[in-house]
Amino acid sequence: MARIAIVEKDKCNPIKCGNFLCMRACPVNRMDEECIIREDGKIVINEELCTGCGICVHKCPFNAISIINLPEALTQDPIHQYGQNGFRLYSLPTPIFGKVVGILGKNGIGKSTAIKILADVLNPNFGDYSNNSSNINTEKENKEKKSGKEKRKKEKDQITNHYDRLIKLFKGTESQYFFEKVKAGDIKVAYKLQQVDLIPKQFDGKVKELLEKIDEKNQLKEITQKLGLTKVLNHNIKDISGGELQRVAIAATVLKKANVYIFDEPTSYLDIKQRIIVSKFIRNLADENTAVLVVEHDLIILDYMTDLIHLMYGKESGYGIISQPKATRTGINIYLDGFLKEENIRFRNYKIRFDIRPPEESVGFSEMISWNKITKTLGSFSLESEKGLIHSNRTIGILGENGIGKTTFVKILAEVIKADSGEIKGEVKVAYKSQYIESDNELVAFILRDAIANYTTDLIDPLNLKHLLDKNLSELSGGQLQRVAIAHCLSQEANLFLLDEPSAYLDVEQRLIVAKVISDMMYKKNASALVVDHDILFIDYLSNNLMVFTGEPAVKGKIEGPFSMAEGMNLFLKDLNITMRRDKESSRPRINKPESVLDREQKSKGKLYYS
Repeated sequence: MARIAIVEKDKCNPIKCGNFLCMRACPVNRMDEECIIREDGKIVINEELCTGCGICVHKCPFNAISIINLPEALTQDPIHQYGQNGFRLYSLPTPIFGKVVGILGKNGIGKSTAIKILADVLNPNFGDYSNNSSNINTEKENKEKKSGKEKRKKEKDQITNHYDRLIKLFKGTESQYFFEKVKAGDIKVAYKLQQVDLIPKQFDGKVKELLEKIDEKNQLKEITQKLGLTKVLNHNIKDISGGELQRVAIAATVLKKANVYIFDEPTSYLDIKQRIIVSKFIRNLADENTAVLVVEHDLIILDYMTDLIHLMYGKESGYGIISQPKATRTGINIYLDGFLKEENIRFRNYKIRFDIRPPEESVGFSEMISWNKITKTLGSFSLESEKGLIHSNRTIGILGENGIGKTTFVKILAEVIKADSGEIKGEVKVAYKSQYIESDNELVAFILRDAIANYTTDLIDPLNLKHLLDKNLSELSGGQLQRVAIAHCLSQEANLFLLDEPSAYLDVEQRLIVAKVISDMMYKKNASALVVDHDILFIDYLSNNLMVFTGEPAVKGKIEGPFSMAEGMNLFLKDLNITMRRDKESSRPRINKPESVLDREQKSKGKLYYS
């Protein structure tokens, strides 16, 4: 059985662990062989000498070491490896002409690495990281900085060589055809990167100037209209919102003449209405001459957007393997099951299921807080409400477009801002997680001291926070920071918890874990939560009731509800002109194809959603 050793350098802390504790504990080292050695102040593990005993794994207090037994069927070398004892990618997804192909998997499992290789942004090293350390992550911009005819020729030969190796590796598959065409120059790839917040750092100017500079199709007017960007064309890139920046990035990608379009998380920062629009837009790109590849964590949107999906499995920060493409519905259900039958791989030890919940009566639940005729004006935007109330032990989802007043309402309840008029009754203690999370140099363990003391099994363990406790907030990724903020909020002594966009930066599994954690904590505390989010599946999974914000973004918003899930979803989906059914196998909600038999039938009955 093949075995690999992974050392996460950012976690490895030889001084705090007691001066290279793992080296002293390793049985092979104690026999005077160098299985674990020091290098640049960190450890390196010789995989050939490693016996897989796991002692170093258990001794390391920072979870920096993983000894992984790879699947028996995995016999080939990695396509790419990030240095010795680093992450390894063992396969690649397949762009298919005429289809939108999705990639579904956890964070840290190689999705972005895989699509960067396909986009020719990253040259694969096939596990040979030793020749040149800079080749571990060789990107185009780095290559352009090199000078000299000899170096350029060598780089060209290396590129040709890696395509030859990919063609040979994927012989007899759709991928062979793809790489042959790329090598011959018959295929051009356009790639939208994940971190759209980098764009303002790379371009200083107006949206229109950026898109005009990129436009190879002379379709700027048409594309910007479809993506709802007309009103921001004359705005500076640095002044537009995250959602607008995301759509600018999508427009910039599509304005390039290409045969393959690759989108890494195209719906982050977007509200549900924008997600539906972008999904339809991306779906319509695929034709007999065009292939589309998408990485996406919103399962409902991934289901709606794609024809086929690849599942990625392995171990975060350890290794990643990509399955053969599967029909989207089948692939998502396999992912929820956690078992790949063809590969005989169980990549999760539990199944994820969506319970069909009967309507609940509020009888027996005490009233916590109520409001009536709330109004608030912020500049040219106004918000208003009718009557509403929250009972105890409820998790209430909040849905609505961006700029419609959801965050404003939450801030009013949290007493961050005051309403202009109206009545709020009930004495509640509020805990609030804001939409934008600030990171500073405070220690995570200090921020989570109450969670550590009182809710280790409820919060620290399920949210996988133990290895972050010795870090500063400023060192965390977006997903890590989000999980810390959720744990901090839920650990407070309160009876009303307000969480604004808790699914941001999280992968599918993390979102569903967070949903369960929120629901369980409300039950344990006999408290209630209001959860603002744009992932309908996430909201469906955790909510007992629903609030819907209607109106016109940036102009006027109206607070409606709380409703039952069925009543609230009917109101919300009516504005989107879509219907949703339950999958027969997993019971997860799915969007019906427009004008399909089910779509027309549900609309005729006025039942747009099945709870």
